[in-house]
Parts: sequence; structure tokens; C-alpha cells
Amino acid sequence: MPFDGCESESHAVAGKGTVLYSASMLNFLRTLEFLGLSLWLGSDVFLSFVVAPGAFRILASRDSAGAMVGYALWWMHMIGVVCGIAILVARLLRTRTFASLATPVALCVALMILLTVVSQHAVSPKMAALRVQMGSIQAFQARAADSPLLAEFSRLHRISVSLESGVLLAGFVAMYLMVRELASLGH
Repeated sequence: MPFDGCESESHAVAGKGTVLYSASMLNFLRTLEFLGLSLWLGSDVFLSFVVAPGAFRILASRDSAGAMVGYALWWMHMIGVVCGIAILVARLLRTRTFASLATPVALCVALMILLTVVSQHAVSPKMAALRVQMGSIQAFQARAADSPLLAEFSRLHRISVSLESGVLLAGFVAMYLMVRELASLGH
């Protein structure tokens, strides 16, 4: 139950039961949830389908493209974690119950944060260290295509892509569930 003595959010703003927030405040907090998730998903889609392919197509070397994508990925991860925390805080403030952090929407957002943190702090540093060891990846590929370093880099890249795919999937599920929650209120 999100509100003391209220059957739903709509009853709380309609004056039935204990009113915790005005309708405007509830709308603002819900807007923060949608905005945070939209920004996160939008940045992930833009990086994955526009920036990364464009960098590898336009820039003169794969090394420059990889550096640019790595830089953009770091910022996307930071923005994602901030958005995720903002979503959970807005949800907690809106519902005024810690149980709201155990709902499917909140669990999807928590999963998104976890996958992002793993990608940023476990996978990306290992990829960066391998890049340093190999020097120019483009030159390294040309002279040592069967190298264990290159094989490890490729494995980590697949893990990174899988983690980002997981973030996107969890985000799309969270967005669907948030819309469904809102629709169930009759808004």
C-alpha cells in the first residue's frame, strides 16, 4: 500500500485517506522517474546505434574510434547510474514506502545500475589495460590475429555488449511496467 489509509495514489490526491503529496508533487516525482529512465535509455540507444558505429566508420583509425567510444561509454555509465539513483529516490519519495524498492520497476532499475557498474568497474578497466599492452589494436590485429591478448579483448568486448544489452532490455521492461502502473491509475 503506497499511502496510509489509501487504496491507491489516485485516492491520496483525490482527498480520500491521508494525503501525503499534492497532485502536482506526485506528477513531478513520477515525471522524474520517467525522465530518468528515458534519458538513460536514450543515451544507451544513441551510443550503441549512432556514436559507436559512426566513430568506427568515420574516424581515421580503429584506435581513435575505440578511444572515443570508451570516453562516451564512461559518461553514459555515469549518467545512467545518476539517473538510476534519481529514479529510485523519486519512487521512494512518491510512495513513501521502502516496499516500492522491491517492485518489478525498481528491481529492473536496480539491475540496470548493477550491470552498468559491473561494465564500468570490472570490464572496461580490463579492456583498457589490454589496449595499453597491445599498443595499436589495428596494428596488433594485423600482425598477431591469433594472439591471446586479442582473444581476451574480444571476449571482454562481447561481455561489455551483453551487459549493455541487459541494461537496455531491463530498461525497456521498466518503462513498460511504469506505463502499465500509470494506466492502472486511470490517468
